[in-house]
Amino acid sequence: MDEWWKKSTVYQIYPRSFMDSNGDGIGDIRGIIQKLDYLHGLGVDILWLSPVYDSPNDDNGYDIRDYYKIMAEFGTMADFDELLSEVHERGMKLVMDLVVNHTSDEHEWFKNHPDFYIWRDKPTNWRSFFSGSAWEYQKERGQYYLHLFSKKQPDLNWDNSELRKAVYEMMRWWLDKGVDGFRMDVINMISKVPKMHDAPGGDGSHQFLNGPNVHTYLKEMNQEVLSKYDIVTVGEMPGTTPKEARHYTAAKNQELNMIFTFEHMGLDQGGEKWDLKALSLIDLKENMEKWQQGLHDEGWNSLYWNNHDQPRIVSRFGEDTEWRVESAKMLATCLHFMQGTPYVYQGEELGMTNVRFDSIDDYKDIETLNMYQEKREAGVPHDDIMRKIHVKSRDNARTPMQWSAEPNGGFTTGTPWLKANPNYKDINALQHMDPDSVYQYYKQLIGLRKKLDIITYGNFELLYREDGELFAYTRMWNEEKLTIYCNFSKDIKSAVRPEGRVLIGNYAEANGEGDILLRPYEAIVFYQQ
Repeated sequence: MDEWWKKSTVYQIYPRSFMDSNGDGIGDIRGIIQKLDYLHGLGVDILWLSPVYDSPNDDNGYDIRDYYKIMAEFGTMADFDELLSEVHERGMKLVMDLVVNHTSDEHEWFKNHPDFYIWRDKPTNWRSFFSGSAWEYQKERGQYYLHLFSKKQPDLNWDNSELRKAVYEMMRWWLDKGVDGFRMDVINMISKVPKMHDAPGGDGSHQFLNGPNVHTYLKEMNQEVLSKYDIVTVGEMPGTTPKEARHYTAAKNQELNMIFTFEHMGLDQGGEKWDLKALSLIDLKENMEKWQQGLHDEGWNSLYWNNHDQPRIVSRFGEDTEWRVESAKMLATCLHFMQGTPYVYQGEELGMTNVRFDSIDDYKDIETLNMYQEKREAGVPHDDIMRKIHVKSRDNARTPMQWSAEPNGGFTTGTPWLKANPNYKDINALQHMDPDSVYQYYKQLIGLRKKLDIITYGNFELLYREDGELFAYTRMWNEEKLTIYCNFSKDIKSAVRPEGRVLIGNYAEANGEGDILLRPYEAIVFYQQ
């Protein structure tokens, strides 16, 4: 089948925060339909929808109660069918979130098919990703069930062939409806080591990340379902090396098309997510190089800075006040000229920033709230915890999309489920027609990927390896060459002028003759053929 996804750009929609059509403060499917022309205008090819299935919403829809129903807050299946039809009418594709490592404890399987889940008489010391034990005692059964995430998200037992059949049947149902693929939530956690045992510090990840049967099950899924449709698949896979990623994504292995890796997202933390440290650009460059070269001939990269779980990149690796527009464009340039399929998360194309709520009561994310409570109980002062939350909370990505300078950024006429970032008056989609806007710059980058095969197929060579402020690399393919310079600082940086013409840059004109002097957060790309 044609690997159309290699030249595509994906746009992730977090439905709860995208657009509210009925004033109840919650984004919905009809709201997405209203904004399809905006997305089509950006030039994106694939829309990835975070979960819209029926859910009690303990973890914002990643706890699914019924895979065959739409969450009432988001609309109806008729609304979904209309959305799918409108997306296809515009020549775009729609990818669903597939959450099959766990369900909600309110799923009928948990009541009627307990053997679809993982039970033990005696729990291990594993900790859940959302704090506390990864085991919950159930009185009726007199046993503990495993939940790597919230206790309302029991893990499925993939060693049960009946469970796998039920999952494949559900996947076929959505694909027969016409959806164009799946983003698979923590899919490399589906196979656990049978004899689970205590782990140092309660970190059992080596017993469930890339577990013993994960390739067997993904190959079976491909054979039974995926291979029968012309679709795209991406697996979310924390703790995966380039070598493992090659195995998952090499065409000959017939598993998945690409995976999400997380290494570059852990570079600004110490031992754990909330242990903040400054980003070393040298570390970031070396990490990107490792993945670019590691998957170049076999396998495929997903390229992303943002998603529903990550803080806003312009606040994280850029500068979100004086140089916000320049650094948003620079970060986009740095990523979009690499090999792989780029992902744009809603609001990234506007340069949306992190939010700084003063009160913990304004936060809604379960991971953030659990961490706050745990650290307060351990005696950590409120202000110290809030500083971490302002930098790393998942709610940074989940504040409502900023459409206009109207109240709540034009997201809703009601009270939004999560407060809007107060800077919506200055940062919003009304600016998207401005030729100098971040949106128009993203549109150019997306267009260049469709036009220039070198972006899809070229190799990757890192330049200025030891420079802690300049991220520079080349891409070469046949007789063509791209040279990409990105200044990650407020300092003026000097770089050798390569041959070729300026293809794109985030300042109006290129700087002088001879060596290039890169201005604060400047990005410039040269093309030679």
